Amino acid sequence: MSLVRRVRDASLGTQLFVLQMVIVLLAVGGTASVWADHTRDQLDSLYEQRALAIAQSVAALPQVREAFDLRNPEKVLQPLALSVQGSTGADYVVIANREQTRYAHPNAALIGERLSTDGTTVLTTGRSWVGTETGTIGTTVRGKAPIFDEYGDVIGLVSVGVLRTTVTGRLAAALPPLLWTALAVLVCGLTAAALITARVRRQTFGLEPSEIAALLEQREGVLHGVKEGVLALDLAGRVTLVNDAARELLGDVGQDLTRMPVSDRMRDVLAGDDPGEDRVVLHGDRVLVLNRTPVSVRGQHRGWVVTLRDRTELVRLARELDDSSSATEALRAQAHEFANRMHTVVGLLELGEHEAAIGFITRFTRGTYAADLRERVQDPTLAALLMAKSAEAAERGARLVLAEDSDVPEGSVGDPQDAVLVIGNLVANAIDALDGASGTIEVSLLADTGGLHVRVCDSGPGIAPELVGEVFGEGFTTKAAHSGPRGLGLALTRQACLRRGGWVKVRNADGAVFTALLPPAVVVGTR
Repeated sequence: MSLVRRVRDASLGTQLFVLQMVIVLLAVGGTASVWADHTRDQLDSLYEQRALAIAQSVAALPQVREAFDLRNPEKVLQPLALSVQGSTGADYVVIANREQTRYAHPNAALIGERLSTDGTTVLTTGRSWVGTETGTIGTTVRGKAPIFDEYGDVIGLVSVGVLRTTVTGRLAAALPPLLWTALAVLVCGLTAAALITARVRRQTFGLEPSEIAALLEQREGVLHGVKEGVLALDLAGRVTLVNDAARELLGDVGQDLTRMPVSDRMRDVLAGDDPGEDRVVLHGDRVLVLNRTPVSVRGQHRGWVVTLRDRTELVRLARELDDSSSATEALRAQAHEFANRMHTVVGLLELGEHEAAIGFITRFTRGTYAADLRERVQDPTLAALLMAKSAEAAERGARLVLAEDSDVPEGSVGDPQDAVLVIGNLVANAIDALDGASGTIEVSLLADTGGLHVRVCDSGPGIAPELVGEVFGEGFTTKAAHSGPRGLGLALTRQACLRRGGWVKVRNADGAVFTALLPPAVVVGTR
């Protein structure tokens, strides 16, 4: 029991080696045992047939039949039997009559006595017999043949036998090659067991089962505990691991990268065709940040781990902050402009130019851009957005104008969140396209039963014809690199329009012309 306990408490490699060694020993021992039994059976059968052949040959000799008619047949049969015994190598040759009385026997003192083993079967049936019996000289493998007279009647029998020890000696002589073969197989088996054990050690990095189980538990805890999505890919691009957060972000992941239900942009990032850190991609309504890291174990590259962070809420807050900043800048610019105008009025009054002051105030209060904008765009959120973008454009040397056909009645837009996203991104893109140069941005907003129609035109260089089909893709940008992700504005605009069943397009006409349709949002009622 102490040995069993010691093996049970040993390392995994030792247990595997001992188990394989036991299997090899059992296999070799079992094979050798079967071979020995089979060889013994073959030797028994061989010596039985050999003894029977000798017995049949002696029984067929004419002098044997003739001797049975003599007064003392043993005087002829005993020398004959001894001669045959010596020439054939048999351990005994016995001749007996029908009453089973011996006429010949290796021990002359037993001649005239009854056979020690029963020969009735041979004498009554006239058929030969083979088998193993124990007689006066020991256990022998023997064959018995009947002796017939000239009329075909059984008059006696011949029994020839070989000692079992002789058969065993022949078997022992055949064992050394078997033992050497078994030993060679045993050595090969133990060598193979040692190699397999060493390979298992390398594959498990020398860890014991309890340590592997602990690592698995820790891995499961970490994977399902972190809020970031984790996706593992092997060298063939197959998904080997995905945690709950990744499933929540991506949905049905699948097992093959090429068949994963994601956009081409995300597939490029996952496959490494778009390398880099913090790659921003869109997936459904989510904005995800992906990082792809190679995995190496002991210097061998095994695959990649991709982490996914949900930045949807962060992007929304950043956009709201940007809108607030734009509104603040617009208010600051308006306050600055108002202060300049008030200083002008005060100066005219101090100079006594009352008529000039009255005229300046009249021109200032009649037909202002704000009043015209508020009249055409009655939705307060969109009006505030356009005022802020107008101030931003003015700060950067451009001019934003509202098209004459613009008409947005109050309440016609509903929830303005998507409208703010679409208009804000298109106007911001137009401002960036002018790149600080003086130019004009014309915005047309028209709300009807089909939804909100948006058109933004700029007097910039336009979009290169080969890039028209790519401007709405994730990550596309013609701007210089800045901090933070770029190329999301137009992609988010397209996503918002498609989500509502609309569209967004671009063409060139003395600059870039973006048109979009934002249908009314579908309101799901409750029962």
